[in-house]
Amino acid sequence: MSYDYITSNREVWNQWAKNYVAAGQKAWANDQPLWGIYGIPESEVGLLKSFHGGDVVELGCGTAYISAWLARRNGRPVGIDNSPAQLKTAARFQEQFEVRFPLIHGDAEQLPFKDESFDFAISEYGAAIWCDPYQWIPEAARVLRPGGHLAFLGNSALLMLCVSDDDETPAKESLLRPQLGMHRFEWPDDPGIQFHISHGELIDLLRSCQLEIIELIELYPPADTEETEYAFVNLEWAQKWPYEEAWIVRKTD
Repeated sequence: MSYDYITSNREVWNQWAKNYVAAGQKAWANDQPLWGIYGIPESEVGLLKSFHGGDVVELGCGTAYISAWLARRNGRPVGIDNSPAQLKTAARFQEQFEVRFPLIHGDAEQLPFKDESFDFAISEYGAAIWCDPYQWIPEAARVLRPGGHLAFLGNSALLMLCVSDDDETPAKESLLRPQLGMHRFEWPDDPGIQFHISHGELIDLLRSCQLEIIELIELYPPADTEETEYAFVNLEWAQKWPYEEAWIVRKTD
């Protein structure tokens, strides 16, 4: 298997990092987790229902605002990311907000941790879409302790079948590509490489890693939500079909 996407995505996110400073700072300042591109409150999503403190790893942490939220909830987080530029921003926010935890430059597909090191693992986008699920999910399972939970959120499988090749054109109300064989996604005018697989393939993968599915959460923006800066989906589409999905799974004893 070619791992060219690891270097490519590192270079992309080093370039994009400056565009996420303001959003990262806003998220660090917010004690209430707001999930996904429409900022749905944790009270409505419940992605952290299975989090009860302990050792945490954030996979593809970016500016590490999720780790900051978990640190304030009695967690002991470690953030790992492929982009040094993103980690530099995260380190600056640690100083600004006086919330400190380890930040590691590394790849979620090859975690530098011993087996069964964590009680909870999480990824909002990050590894969830920028790493190959057949690589990062087994690694997440490996570093989880028995009974530990993994929560991850990204674009819905349905959205990926309807999203346009053009970043400026919202998702269509019809299928644009086949579900069979969906895995690696590359775009004509975007150097980033993403990964999305079907629900059936993901369920098989999770089970093969001894990860029990607790919940699949499909996200819809509330009626009073405003449009986001992301043009690949709009409210009209997102209020009919799930634009994002979150999975909560548990490592079996």
